[in-house]
Amino acid sequence: MGYEKTRYSDEELEEFRKLIEDKLEKAKSQLDSFLQQISDGAESEDAKIRGLSDGVNSTERERMNQMASRQRKHIQHLENARLRIQNKVYGICRVTGKLISKDRLRAVPHATLSIEAKEKR
Repeated sequence: MGYEKTRYSDEELEEFRKLIEDKLEKAKSQLDSFLQQISDGAESEDAKIRGLSDGVNSTERERMNQMASRQRKHIQHLENARLRIQNKVYGICRVTGKLISKDRLRAVPHATLSIEAKEKR
């Protein structure tokens, strides 16, 4: 019977750490962009005469707030994945205890469930 790997090697973890760092940098940049748009919208709204455009502006601001909130959650998931790498438990499915495939982790680096476990949900 073949040996089944129970964790990724340090070299493999380093590959994923770099991937996560890159995604974190992009996610934080995107969050900054959303926050700037929210700030710019609030400033320009103060200068405008309240009227028909007010509803459009508040809808757009709400949409930006929702996007910023989702981005914050995404950043937290990536930071949690980075911690799992530091603790050498990255890539282990929290349901099955088996390794999550590299292809899945490359696509969703903060995944904590294997495809097998996700499909059972």
